Formats: sequence, C-alpha cells, structure tokens
Amino acid sequence: MANETSSDFAGAINNLVETLGKLGQMQVDLVTNGIKSVVSAVEPLGKNATDLAGGVVNTLNEALKNVTSAIAPKQ
Repeated sequence: MANETSSDFAGAINNLVETLGKLGQMQVDLVTNGIKSVVSAVEPLGKNATDLAGGVVNTLNEALKNVTSAIAPKQ
C-alpha cells in the first residue's frame, strides 16, 4: 500500500514536470514564431525604404547636375 502511494506520487510529479516542459516549449515556440513574423513583415519594408532612398539620391544628383550645367558658363 505504501509502495502504491509512492508510485502514484512519483507519477504525479512526472506528469507535472512533463506538463511544465511542454508549457515552456510552447512559450519558446510562440516567441520564435512572433520574431519570425516581425522579421518577415519588416524585411520588405526595409528593402522598399532602401530603394526609395536610392531613388531620392539619384533624383537629387540629376537635379544638381541640371543646376550646375545651367549656371556653368557656356563655351
């Protein structure tokens, strides 16, 4: 009888530890999936921002060339 109670207690402890382990793993998975979602959302925005900045720089460069050629004396 005492052995049976000890076995039940050990089984309960094992189940508790197993459940805590599963909960911990679920939290890690949740954080990992959240990070992946944020990265997949930010990545295209970063590329578009880089492309936009490049376009702005090119436009300003062309405008500067035009202003410079208009100001420069004609030969």
